[in-house]
Parts: sequence; C-alpha cells; structure tokens
Amino acid sequence: MKFAVIVFPGSNCDVDMLSAIQDELGEEATFVQHTESDLSDFDAVLLPGGFSYGDYLRSGAIARFSPVMSAVVAAAEAGKPVLGVCNGFQILLEAGLLPGAMRRNTGLKFICRPVSLRVENAETMFTSGYEAGQEITVPIAHGEGNYFCDEATLAELREQQRIVFTYTDNPNGSLANIAGIVNERGNVLGMMPHPERAVNALLGSNDGLTLFSSILKNWRQHHALTT
Repeated sequence: MKFAVIVFPGSNCDVDMLSAIQDELGEEATFVQHTESDLSDFDAVLLPGGFSYGDYLRSGAIARFSPVMSAVVAAAEAGKPVLGVCNGFQILLEAGLLPGAMRRNTGLKFICRPVSLRVENAETMFTSGYEAGQEITVPIAHGEGNYFCDEATLAELREQQRIVFTYTDNPNGSLANIAGIVNERGNVLGMMPHPERAVNALLGSNDGLTLFSSILKNWRQHHALTT
C-alpha cells in the first residue's frame, strides 16, 4: 500500500507520519509537496499536523488553496482513505471535505499531553481494529482544537454515526466532546489527536498504530475483492 504524506510550508509532523507508516506499519510512504497536483499513484493520503503557511489568517485557511488540494479532493471522491491530523483536520474543514469549524481552545492555551479517547464508531475503515466503546490513549498538541458546528450538523453527525472519536475529559471545549469525525462516505477522517505519535510503547502508547493497521487491512480486503 502506498501512502502520500502531504507537506505544506509549516508542516512539522510530516516526518513522524512518514516514520509511523514506514517503520511501524511497514508500508511505503512518500512525501508529496503542496505544489504537486497528482496523487493518482497513491492508495491513501495523509495530511499531517503543523502550522501550514504559519496558520496566518486562520488555521488551514491558506493551505486549502494549495495546488495539491485539488488532488486531495479527487482522492476523496475516488473513495481513497484521506486522513487529516490536527492541522490536517483543520485543512479538511477549510476545504469543505468535513463539516464544521475549529476554534481556540477553551482557556486560550496551547495543550500538549496524552489524552483519553473513546472509540464511538468501530465500523469505519480507520477504526475497524478497535472495539466500540474502547478507550485509547493518544497525545494532542494544539491551540485551536475546539470543534464546533451548528445544531443541524451535529444532529446529522450523530444520526449517521460520523463521530468516530470523543474525548473522555474534553481538554479543549469541543462540542459534544468531539475529537474526530468522518465524511458521509466514511473515507475522510479528521481528528485533532496524533495517532502517529502513539505507534510504539516507547512513545507511551501504541494505540494509534491500530488506526493505520485498520486502513491497511481495509485496503487489502478491498484490493483482494477487486483484483
């Protein structure tokens, strides 16, 4: 399986993401610069955390106009797994691939620490390796992780089981404790916690590795059925 790790000016979790795929998952991963416009050779697309374009104006607001984003949209429309973590999640929101918006953390402080997440939906291509209701430990590192959407969108997310992860202690004030959501099709996941920083017990947790292995397992099953 071939993963594309998108690199924007200001990305700073791209190396961690690449290492998680290559060193821990054992699959192929390649850095793809924001100036590229073709992702057709890749099976999955990963948007890492960081401060794209300095996050000037608003987090992810400038990155969503990068040339590569048209290819990210095309990959999403083709049904390929697209994962946005932290700043990657913010970019997916700004690009309209996921609903809602991100606000400053309650308390207006940057938070960097491990948090406990509850797996709300274990039937997605990203979470099939978990159990529904399972609590996992994954670190966060953000100043704007306070997820918000209107009541109609929240009702839709709940009805369609698109809230994938929730915080057990809600460190940033997110609406309904939301830590991660998927699109209606289920192939685009945005989450503020960093699974790529929880892929080995030496890092304090390997709970994030299950997310990447779920993507791989789903891809292999789909590939076996279509080839």
